[in-house]
Amino acid sequence: MSSNTLQRRLLSLDFFRGFTVAAMILVNNPGDWGHIFPPLEHAAWNGCTLADLIFPFFLFIMGVSIVYALESKKADATNHKALMLKVLRRSCIILAIGLFRSIYWFWDIHTVRIPGVLQRIAVVYLVIGFIYIKTNYRVQAALLLIILVGYYLLLTQVPVPGIGHASLQAETNLGAWLDRTLFGTAHLWQASKTWDPEGLLSSLPAVGTGMLGLLTGTWLKRSDQPNTIKVYALLVAGLVLVIAGLLWNYSFPLNKSIWTSSFVLFTGGLAMWSLTLCYWLIDIQGYRRFTKPMVVYGVNAILVYVSSELIARTMDRLKVDYQGESVSLKEALYDAFFDSYFVPGVASFLWSLCFVLVWLIILWTMYNRKIFIKI
Repeated sequence: MSSNTLQRRLLSLDFFRGFTVAAMILVNNPGDWGHIFPPLEHAAWNGCTLADLIFPFFLFIMGVSIVYALESKKADATNHKALMLKVLRRSCIILAIGLFRSIYWFWDIHTVRIPGVLQRIAVVYLVIGFIYIKTNYRVQAALLLIILVGYYLLLTQVPVPGIGHASLQAETNLGAWLDRTLFGTAHLWQASKTWDPEGLLSSLPAVGTGMLGLLTGTWLKRSDQPNTIKVYALLVAGLVLVIAGLLWNYSFPLNKSIWTSSFVLFTGGLAMWSLTLCYWLIDIQGYRRFTKPMVVYGVNAILVYVSSELIARTMDRLKVDYQGESVSLKEALYDAFFDSYFVPGVASFLWSLCFVLVWLIILWTMYNRKIFIKI
């Protein structure tokens, strides 16, 4: 990626993406899963914590990024086939990386988890990429409404086979039944084995999150509106989405694990506010002095997420001799430098923070050398 390309990028988008990925790494890598500060824990089922905002924020950002990447080429219909093949290729690569991440270290195809974070990213990217290339914003808004209402009706009105009625509980909702039927319990999230937080059916409303990003990106790219109008409109739209999500919460609770329609609206509104704030401060007001730490995360987002996951799993599984016992490399390092000096909650947080800082050093070096890994 050249320096000219970097200059044409929306810096606030790279900053917001980088902040989201850094937060994802912070949340995913505590020193001790038994000692986590409450805001960094996911909601047990219904509800929404700060940790629950990270994944929808990333999908929202992905939707905005698609607009900035494809808008100029989309205008010529003769480019559509090539653009769709490019989207398909990238989706397949992300899917393959996700499956590799699932099987890494264990190497057992009989128990490999088929759904996953990267797998969902691949599906959402494919669907919203195709939708963006072939439709305009009016059609996209209509499709978004159909997806959210349709998903609500599926989960609240369709009887679950073997249960006899609709359910919004973890093991008995329609999505959990579909995942068990298609993949089998051996290929689902190992913490539950009966349902998966990145299941197939709940990827449908996740597409809706990405489509909110498409609509936001389309609005930001408009050249016939001054920046102040863009900012005010997004702030109002974000407020409407947050209120709508909170109201819908009474009949369709906020829930990340089944990605309820209320969750889409609520988190989409917060993502819209967050990007608008970044856009106003960084791209309009020009406050760029302290953006680099998050920008270096943002321009190599997939690379650092995948690498951090693989390194973390390696440290969890690699055995070393420590004080006469065979323990994981992570346990040895955590006890030697963190757990022995701080109370459990602080030690756990400092470990995850150091994990983020180590990757920041690596990414900073790559950025200065203009090393950008694109999929």
